Amino acid sequence: MPDRDAQRAEVEAANAAFYAAFESADLDAMQDLWLEDPDTLCVHPGALPVRGTGAINRSWALIMANTPYIQFFLTDVEVSVWRDAASVTCTENVLTADERTGPDAFGGAKAVATNVFVHTAAGWRLWIHHASPVLSAGDHEDA
Repeated sequence: MPDRDAQRAEVEAANAAFYAAFESADLDAMQDLWLEDPDTLCVHPGALPVRGTGAINRSWALIMANTPYIQFFLTDVEVSVWRDAASVTCTENVLTADERTGPDAFGGAKAVATNVFVHTAAGWRLWIHHASPVLSAGDHEDA
C-alpha cells in the first residue's frame, strides 16, 4: 500500500472525479466511481437515503437529466485515510441554473458533504455520499 500522502492524493483525485462527473453530467463516469455493493449509500441534499448501487445510479440519472448546469467550488476539504477506507469532508459551494433561475440567471447554494471511499483492486471507489444543505445565518433560530 502506498504511503499515506500518496493515498490522500489518490482519494482527492477520486473525489474530484466525482464532482467532475456530476458537473459534466457524465453518467458513465459517475457509475464507474461507485462501489458495486448493495450497501452503498447516497443522501442527496434534502432527500431520503438511497441504498444500493442500482438505485443510486438511477438517482444520478434523474438528477443529471433535470440539471441543465451545475458547478462546484469546494472549500474546507479534509481527507482522512485509514487502511482501506477514506473520508473526504468538504463544503460544496454550488452554482446552478434550472427552470427556476431563468435563461440569464444562476442560483447558488451551499452544502456540507461527506464522501467515504474504499480501496479496491480497481482503485478508490465511492461507498457513501452524504450532502446536507447549509442554512443561512438568518435561518437559524439562535442566530
